[in-house]
Amino acid sequence: MTQPPQQPPRPDEPSDTPPGAPNTPPAPPAGGFGAPQDPPPGGFGQPTPPPADPFGKQPQQPPAAPPQPPTAPQQPPAAPQGAPAGGYGAPPPPAPGSYPTPPAPQPNGYGYPQAPQPGYGYPQAPGRPGMPQQPYGYPTQPMQPQYGAPQPGGSGGSGGKKFSTQMQIIVAAAVAVVLIIGAGVIYSATSGDGGKDEASSSGSTGGEGKGGEDSGLAGGSEKVPANTKSKVAFQVPQPVVKDIVTVEGSWLTDKAYVKSGINEVNGYDRDKGTKLWSFPLPGEVCTTSRHMSKDDKTAIVFKATKPSKENKYPACNQVGVIDLAAGKLLWSKTVSSATGGDRPVTFDEVTLSGTTVAAGGTSGGAAFKLDTGAELWKPKTGADGCYDRGYAGGEALAVVRKCGAYDSPQLTVQALNPTTGAPLSSYQMPAGVEYAHIVSTKPLVVAADVGDTAGDGSGISDFFSLDAATGKLKVRIPADAEKYAGDCDSTEVEKCQNMAVGNNRLYLPTERHDGTSEYGDTNEVVAFDLDTGKLLGGRADAGDRHILTPLRMDGTSIIAYKEAPYDKGGQVVSIDGETFKQTTLMENPDDEAVRKAEKRFSVGSAELHYSDGQFYMSARSVHKPSTVTPDEKVYLVVAYGTG
Repeated sequence: MTQPPQQPPRPDEPSDTPPGAPNTPPAPPAGGFGAPQDPPPGGFGQPTPPPADPFGKQPQQPPAAPPQPPTAPQQPPAAPQGAPAGGYGAPPPPAPGSYPTPPAPQPNGYGYPQAPQPGYGYPQAPGRPGMPQQPYGYPTQPMQPQYGAPQPGGSGGSGGKKFSTQMQIIVAAAVAVVLIIGAGVIYSATSGDGGKDEASSSGSTGGEGKGGEDSGLAGGSEKVPANTKSKVAFQVPQPVVKDIVTVEGSWLTDKAYVKSGINEVNGYDRDKGTKLWSFPLPGEVCTTSRHMSKDDKTAIVFKATKPSKENKYPACNQVGVIDLAAGKLLWSKTVSSATGGDRPVTFDEVTLSGTTVAAGGTSGGAAFKLDTGAELWKPKTGADGCYDRGYAGGEALAVVRKCGAYDSPQLTVQALNPTTGAPLSSYQMPAGVEYAHIVSTKPLVVAADVGDTAGDGSGISDFFSLDAATGKLKVRIPADAEKYAGDCDSTEVEKCQNMAVGNNRLYLPTERHDGTSEYGDTNEVVAFDLDTGKLLGGRADAGDRHILTPLRMDGTSIIAYKEAPYDKGGQVVSIDGETFKQTTLMENPDDEAVRKAEKRFSVGSAELHYSDGQFYMSARSVHKPSTVTPDEKVYLVVAYGTG
């Protein structure tokens, strides 16, 4: 994921950028993935012909049936009758003319009712090329049932994905745009006592939203509203800019929805959207922490100045703390380079754990006291060239420490004392891992793409469940990118999304695949045990033409967003973490104008918060107005409420 333009590192500072690589980021393609798209003539809210598929695919005829094997050439071609062994994500069918006899329909494919039982599903696929099954003698996940098997009447051997030539072009374009624009979802985690924990974290669930008392579903704070039908509570128009500008960061307190703007931070009334407070910043917001302290403070990194002719790309070198209740910047600090000189260090990430603010980047890491900004430690590079690449916060503090050369790095994940920065335990990642991503600090869960085998830009081929007290590996969980839809920023430590950690389980969505209807995809949410690595038997089904994405934990339940087809509004649901039973918390309007606004906020490129019957969708970046429809209404924030 591309980061905001930053000042290049000094030659004597460690860098993740290969020699000779350009430092100026490429301009994003017009529109961008998840960015506002130009509507057809008539403007926003006017009736438009709906696409044939809710996820942007063009209407297609069902795929032609493959020919029969040469043994019976006189027979007309027949379609495959069932999914091949291997489940969803299995190898594609052989070339025409060499088709084996299709297997009989499997009773365990999707669409077939059955009770979970031992041996349910398909066996684990063989290891990926270039990665041994059990390197270094580490324990690995046992054979697992595979979810996401092709639907009857679907694309059979394609693993449930309709990868026609047209779709390959669409997917390739979408992936390219995602890599340019970047993507991220910031979640509003609500703790058991109404969000008053010390910067609690449930894996990738992130920032803390404030909900009701601890008497909701499955021990959480969320309750089912009397009426789950929502209405648009308020909208914040997108500010006008001449280029692309980062506006990352949004948080929920008991009273305010807080959102970064253009060189400013604004607090809005949670219900009405009226502005409660605002304060300016000297430059653009670069990155923010998803976590909040128990007294509504959070951390940000921003630029010291706006772009100018002399300095087109100001560095992200200001670390600051915001009081989200009072609506002000409490303090901001810079840190000098470990190699000396007065040039401030540039930071890529910032996080919060307890009363410690920690920021990391290619020049090393630093930490400060939350209340005063007093420096706890600063970047330092040892004789071995090691440095703190980035931190993850929440209920605990952990770091990814990087050593070695650019082309052969060695990464170590450490649990830290948040006050002193002293390592409490260490785990050395396997060779072939260039970037490690901390999904959760308590329990300690790490994601990585070992040997670049994921192949889809997700940054995940495996999850590592670690014992934070000893640094020992509990289990390594393979997560085939063809089957599972978790995602971590390609380079950053604490920017994973589409997953949640709780109940000593890792909850993951499967990739989109064919449903039972002729057009439209679906998926499921499944769970891995973090002690054994086993894929548990239950699952939450999104239903035809819907896609489930976990947002955060709420007690022992998962709060998830359910994308809807083109003719419906989205939903927010609570999924019981044990039974996988779904309870609807919110149903957004089906009105065309409202649906159009909602669908502009792609799950991969938007910030989503749900708490106490209120749902907020906001952009992470804003773009210059469309030249085709410059007067079209585009929103920075759209908020929904159940009343």
